[in-house]
Amino acid sequence: MTSTTLREISALPTTPAVLSDATVILVDYQNTYTRGVLRLDGWERALDEAAELLARARAEGAEVIHVMHDGGEGSPYDIRQDIGRIHERVAPAPGERVVVKTAPNAFVGTELGDLVDAAGHDNVVIAGFMTHMCVTFTAEGAFLRGNAPTVVAAACATRALPSAAGPVSAAEQHRAALATIGDLYGVVVASAADLG
Repeated sequence: MTSTTLREISALPTTPAVLSDATVILVDYQNTYTRGVLRLDGWERALDEAAELLARARAEGAEVIHVMHDGGEGSPYDIRQDIGRIHERVAPAPGERVVVKTAPNAFVGTELGDLVDAAGHDNVVIAGFMTHMCVTFTAEGAFLRGNAPTVVAAACATRALPSAAGPVSAAEQHRAALATIGDLYGVVVASAADLG
């Protein structure tokens, strides 16, 4: 059975962003998700893809903004400690902005919107950790403020969760989150290679 997305019904664009005409937002690629209680399934593969996306973005002159979550001192998101820092494989280069957030939507209570506006692109390319949480809600936030998000699926990862209907595997959670994004909030591409 073929389904129609809300994007199709609403006649929203289905073409992915072109890197040279987009702002790249890398969400929460923190050590938090590579070890310990919040270690994500498939984080290594997602980080490989994120590193490729970042290298392409830099080579094509895209504006790159890094986002990190601060959960406070002693938390798994303590940005003052190694556990909360951005992983070295995708660490910010000199001149690349870093936004610190405290909510899943990286636009809430931060300067991210101002930075995206200053970059001058409606298109944003989003990738990061966790697919079902901060990637989804940042894509929603971008959509609601009038940007055109493209999410790179292979550069995202998440974790298994309990639910009232039974456990949800990380793979199921990842696919469901991407389906939610693709239904309305943005275009979802399989990998960085699918970006223009």
